[in-house]
Amino acid sequence: MKLRPLVALLAAAFATPFALNASAAVVISQVYGGGGNGGATLKNDFIELFNNGSAPVSLSGWSVQYASAAGTTWAVTTLPAVDLQPGQYLLVQQAAGTGGTTALPTPDATGTIGMGGAAGKVALSTSTGALSGASPAAADLVAYASLTSTTASVRADNGCGTTFITAAPLPRNTATPLAPCANAPAPGPAPAPGPAPAPAAFKHIYEIQGSGASSPLVGQSVTTEGVVTRLTNNGFYMQSLVGDGNAATSDGILVFTSTAPTVAVGQLARLTGTVGEFSTGGGTVTQLTSPSGISTNPGYSVTPTAISLPVAGGLEAYEGMLVTLAGPLTVGQTSFQARFGQLTLAAGGRLETPTNKYRAGSQQAIAMAASNAARLVVLEDGSSLQNVDPTPFTGPTGALRGGDTVASITGVVDYGPTTASGGAPGAYRIVPQTNAALQYTLSNPRTTTPPSVGGNVKLSAFNVLNYFTTFTNGATADGGSGQTCAAGQSASASCRGANSLAEFNRQRDKIVAALSAIDADAVGLMEIQNNAVATQNLVAALNARYGSSVYAVAPGLAAGVVGTDAIKTTVIYKPAKLSPVGTSVIDNDAVNNRPTVAQTFAAPNGLKFTLVVNHLKSKGSCPSSSSDPDADQRDGQGCHNATRVAQADRLRSFVATLQTNSGSNDVVLVGDFNAYGMEDPITRLTDNGFVDQIGRFNTLGYSYVFDGAVGRLDHAITTSSLSPKVSGATEWHINADESVAHDYNLEFKKPACATCAADPYQPTVYRSSDHDPVIMGLNLYNTYITAAGASVAGTAGDDLITVGALRPTLTGGAGRDQFAFGTGFTGGATLTDFTPGSDIINLRAVLRTAGVTAEAPLTSGHVICSRTGASDSLISMDPDATGPASRRSLLLLKNVSCGSLSAGSFQF
Repeated sequence: MKLRPLVALLAAAFATPFALNASAAVVISQVYGGGGNGGATLKNDFIELFNNGSAPVSLSGWSVQYASAAGTTWAVTTLPAVDLQPGQYLLVQQAAGTGGTTALPTPDATGTIGMGGAAGKVALSTSTGALSGASPAAADLVAYASLTSTTASVRADNGCGTTFITAAPLPRNTATPLAPCANAPAPGPAPAPGPAPAPAAFKHIYEIQGSGASSPLVGQSVTTEGVVTRLTNNGFYMQSLVGDGNAATSDGILVFTSTAPTVAVGQLARLTGTVGEFSTGGGTVTQLTSPSGISTNPGYSVTPTAISLPVAGGLEAYEGMLVTLAGPLTVGQTSFQARFGQLTLAAGGRLETPTNKYRAGSQQAIAMAASNAARLVVLEDGSSLQNVDPTPFTGPTGALRGGDTVASITGVVDYGPTTASGGAPGAYRIVPQTNAALQYTLSNPRTTTPPSVGGNVKLSAFNVLNYFTTFTNGATADGGSGQTCAAGQSASASCRGANSLAEFNRQRDKIVAALSAIDADAVGLMEIQNNAVATQNLVAALNARYGSSVYAVAPGLAAGVVGTDAIKTTVIYKPAKLSPVGTSVIDNDAVNNRPTVAQTFAAPNGLKFTLVVNHLKSKGSCPSSSSDPDADQRDGQGCHNATRVAQADRLRSFVATLQTNSGSNDVVLVGDFNAYGMEDPITRLTDNGFVDQIGRFNTLGYSYVFDGAVGRLDHAITTSSLSPKVSGATEWHINADESVAHDYNLEFKKPACATCAADPYQPTVYRSSDHDPVIMGLNLYNTYITAAGASVAGTAGDDLITVGALRPTLTGGAGRDQFAFGTGFTGGATLTDFTPGSDIINLRAVLRTAGVTAEAPLTSGHVICSRTGASDSLISMDPDATGPASRRSLLLLKNVSCGSLSAGSFQF
């Protein structure tokens, strides 16, 4: 789905607290909404005020007010009629929670407002009338976000500063000693110079970091020094020249300058700054803010500390330090690479979603989740800028993929969100000292052809990522304008997918390239616009690619509007390969948010099966109430699992009806189930006689990447009667492993974005969607024969003749036959009546036994055809192609020329 810019803007706006008025004499100096929450020490929420001016201010008739982060209605607490002195605090107690152990100091005012624990807005008003609007005019207005029950938003420099830090709550009232600001403007003649303020205490970096999750010196001004190890666009990291030798304390720290730093790597820097804990990604990062008095000396360095993942106790003790992280590290996720300069990596191989392999809530799933977290690290470019030019970490080909690897990395350990949003899930990160020094290995290269699945019928399922012929600008693929995708809604609100015809053409070219390469006999489509136009448009483009009418839309209900959702599932097929038995049907049961679509087909030999296309309820858009059965149960299955289970149960009933109506028990369920391989909706099927074919044929089946881990949301599941006839099932990994930058979208790329990286788009199969397509082969034969002697004869129908450790003479007879040679076959068979273009030779098991994994064995020289005798051909195998291994003769084809054979004559 396309990102909506407003969401990103709001997230950025509230990622850190902000104040509208930082120059008034009385300001909001601290806000805390976690009082009485779980894990809190203090019982009450509070708001703290501070006079940062040089004259008393009367608060008579003033108020403090609160609204939620996005709210426009304000709750009021009237302030006492006191004269707040310069440097004096005033404490306003608010509502109490059910937890906490400690009361606030004696409050100067008391209200009953229950403030948001994580986010909200607080205003200081010179009247007691309730404010209105999201950002009203006020004496001061502070918005806060990403707080916890143990953190508050605190104005820096004891209330004299203009920025906020996240720190432990420290409520101060009018009895607190005065702390006048040094630079407060004088109301009259300048006073006589007083004594210079005491210098900030010197603290080593490891003293600032401490041995806990947060610094013991938060809010204090300290002087420290260290060697600069890495610059960012708005700060730098430095590390003690000599550490304390304590493995529990970090020797490095982040210095936040807010603008481009003036120091250089290798300088010994001495400075004074305020200690803070920057709240980000669900955790905090110890940092020094408002640095001043920076002095430097060049020519210093620190030796990186060697570490390898997983690290006992985690990486907190290395926060801010220069390390060499042992490789290889496997790329897990590239989704945020182009926009945010991040790659998700893992030690010890690729991360798999726990519920893809184990039942939700099981000890195995819990252990795998913990292992994944300990092995994961984010490669971070060290810049808060987005869409930088050039895109970092693209590897030697410009298209680094999931599954590729990175060698050991020398860089600084950091922590933060896995996107630019402070509210995004957090992870430890490593910021390389030099991006150019990274070494890559293309361990998971792109494949140019789909994997072979065998069989005489090929099926596919493809989530085409919102293939809409009505665009978000109101234009349509056929030249229309002013259109919408839902009555009463604008095109920008109701349409998905391409924003314009230019984007649509790029999207269509990629999807057509992928579908034509797969070349399936029938395809189940998901996420295509729910009208009668989009599927026909795609079929027309596919046929144009072939140069003839190869594909058609399944007849009947699937060809029109299916249900009420903006997207639908549907079926396209090859009329020359399959014949519809009746028309398509849909299941309009109320549990299906997107109705299931089914079509029964007959192969040329009369054998029937039914293709059922599904798109179950997504994991997102969670219910607001935690008591809702569809709420996230925190077991790894996400939201709406209960609905997906109910949809799976309904699917079983629907399949039973299809079997009765079609007269065939052979049914295959494909589609985006929005459930990983061992989650409840899938096991609800497999525990009741259905067979997960991706799980059957693959050690690690995946079609999607999320949070750095792979798993299969897209499935091929069959009835037990059809399972023995499945020749293979897998995914073609052309999308999930690819960077989003390679998709059809034009935004965040040149020329639409002048400062962004060049557009890497190509009209190829790669990143044609965000899901990998599923491919499955069926052996639909009239007769199944296993060679048991020196001579085997087939029937007049379609035969599958399997050969083991024999050297037989094979005669297929009439029909379209397959000759499949197993792992025990070493050569010496003769085929007396092989018919090119009709019959198939299956050498998959033979090649795998020999260790041959080439995509195109005929082209690579692993399988060779040579003429022998007057009119025969000899098929041989060379295990290492041009290497020293000897060629082995496999098959003699009587009265067949090599020129009449093609790649389509074989299954490899």
